[in-house]
Amino acid sequence: MKTIFLYSCVLTLILITAFRPAPPALPIGADLPKGTVKLKDISGKEITLQEQFKANGLLVMFSCNTCPVVKGYQQRTNTICKYAAQQDLGVVLLNSNEAYRADNESLEAMRNYAGNQQYQWFYVVDKNNELADAFGASRTPECFVFNSKGKLVYKGAIDDNPGDAGGVRKEYLKTAIDDMIAGKDIAVKETRSVGCSIKRVN
Repeated sequence: MKTIFLYSCVLTLILITAFRPAPPALPIGADLPKGTVKLKDISGKEITLQEQFKANGLLVMFSCNTCPVVKGYQQRTNTICKYAAQQDLGVVLLNSNEAYRADNESLEAMRNYAGNQQYQWFYVVDKNNELADAFGASRTPECFVFNSKGKLVYKGAIDDNPGDAGGVRKEYLKTAIDDMIAGKDIAVKETRSVGCSIKRVN
């Protein structure tokens, strides 16, 4: 019994120390961080966020292959990413689950996942959580919208109902994109992302 208890304590300690929490979140109005860092896409190409800006800005989404919330959002993710691209925003999805990189968050696993979902945008490896740390991203999915001047205008969730697409009442991300393009003040600039924690490593 004592052995089981000690094993449980050790396992708990490992889990606590294996992953570290997210740094402070990027504030609204901040400039795009780490825009020139090279990021490896599933195609094998290296890109930077700065290179992906379009006329109306950039959508950055922290995502992954394995989170049940990401999977539940997948159709909505495809829809909003296509919409953003149609509105002349660049679109980049980042996988920051560095602690699982040798397993089901590997580049090959990302490639397979994106192929199954028919991604039409970049899906890149965030090595050593560098971008997630700079953004203060903590969850998947978590979204950041930058305007054409590179200023953060919205961060947070895709919508208000992660569990039920049919029950969505507020499309936060789409509304923010529409307001930004229309030159309006974005009424809801920040929402709480609900999803799996990004698996950082110490």
